[in-house]
Amino acid sequence: MRATGTVILTAVLGTLALTPANAFVDTVPPFKGNDTGGIIAYSLYKEGADIKAMAVDHCARYGKAVKLTGTDAQYGGYISFACVWVHPGHLDRPLRVGY
Repeated sequence: MRATGTVILTAVLGTLALTPANAFVDTVPPFKGNDTGGIIAYSLYKEGADIKAMAVDHCARYGKAVKLTGTDAQYGGYISFACVWVHPGHLDRPLRVGY
């Protein structure tokens, strides 16, 4: 009885050890955000994309202005931004970017 349990446990653990992790299946999109801000993959900046225009367009969808908050300038890094309210009647109301 005990030997059978050991064999089954060894088979299960062996199967789990040989099963590859799904680390490469779950990908992160290069641009992700909501009404409070978001992140843009640093690789897009390296490819020459207009990061500021992407962030402005995203925040303008919510009637907000963009504030770039940080950059993690390395492989797998990102650029973060926040969408902030603009005071009513202010001359610099956000406009959506037309491509």
